[in-house]
Amino acid sequence: MREVEEFEELRPLLFSIAYRILGSVSEAEDAVQETWLRYAGSATTPTSTKAFLSAAVTRISIDVLRSARVRREQYVGPWFPEPLLSDPYQDPARSAELADSVSMAALLLLERLSPLERAVFVLREVFGFGFDDVAAAVERSEAACRQLLVRARRHMEAGRPRFEAAREEREELASRFFAALREGDVAGLQDLLAADVSMVGDGGGKAPQLARAVIGASNVARLLAAVFPRMARADVTFEPHDLNGQPGAIFRDRDGKVLHTLALDVLDGRIQAIRSVINPDKLGHVGPVADPWEVHREVRRVRLPAE
Repeated sequence: MREVEEFEELRPLLFSIAYRILGSVSEAEDAVQETWLRYAGSATTPTSTKAFLSAAVTRISIDVLRSARVRREQYVGPWFPEPLLSDPYQDPARSAELADSVSMAALLLLERLSPLERAVFVLREVFGFGFDDVAAAVERSEAACRQLLVRARRHMEAGRPRFEAAREEREELASRFFAALREGDVAGLQDLLAADVSMVGDGGGKAPQLARAVIGASNVARLLAAVFPRMARADVTFEPHDLNGQPGAIFRDRDGKVLHTLALDVLDGRIQAIRSVINPDKLGHVGPVADPWEVHREVRRVRLPAE
């Protein structure tokens, strides 16, 4: 029983490590389960259960990521991480690092790193592990881990935005955005968008998606204001919800099934990016999943009063 209790106490940390390395809720959950099997099957008692389990889930995640990289190279259209509704691991001393590292923007930056660089960055920079534990987890020397971290930091810093938005600012801007979306208010939407805002969807070839990214405040505002009233008339609803620590929403069909998620990237007083995960394979952990093709057909049949 003691093993079970220790493992369950550390489960939130293990999932959070795996998710940041993999960008996938389902794969992270599988990595945590495999970690338990290795722990339960171990003939020896580790000196530090936390170090042992963290190392195990890291190695498993690195192996999974290496094979996942091949699949992602063949992915249809843009690839986004699976949306995370809430991070199960909380540490008040590292709350800023934890929140930043789980955002869609940060996870997409992590995709630029090698699996080893990504693991070292996550363990050291996000969770504050000592270099001795990091080295043991990735089975490299401490000197090698320091070099891996230097390279990882360089890649991450090069892609980070220059201005961060406070949480209150993000929430206020998101509230205005979703209000304008409900009203189909083109001017109201455009006023909240950065001039070079991009809107991109991840359908993976398994759901209707944009042929390419829509760029520019005017283009994005007009598209949103044209599409959402049709979706509303097809009984598609949405509920604002934080996704990956950022403002967003979950869209549902008339039966309450999950159609897609939408996340907002807010910086410097404007919405810089709108990312939608439409691939049904990435939404099962959010709830029962809708048939996106059927909803798409219903939306296309809608005729608005002005037409």
